Amino acid sequence: MHKYERIIYWSDIDDKFIVEVPELSGCMADGNTAEEALKNVEIVISEWIETAKEIGREIPKAKGKLMFA
Repeated sequence: MHKYERIIYWSDIDDKFIVEVPELSGCMADGNTAEEALKNVEIVISEWIETAKEIGREIPKAKGKLMFA
């Protein structure tokens, strides 16, 4: 499992759970359940990192929790 922060929420527009990874620009996934969305985002994170390596993009280090409530 990657150590990047994930934000998960329900989208009425998409009728799915959405997971965003704020530290990786544009990295997000969806799923019919929260569990499915979290599983899918792990795949997308791996693909994001792989693509970044291929094109020479800097890969941010995971910082963990970015905001405080």
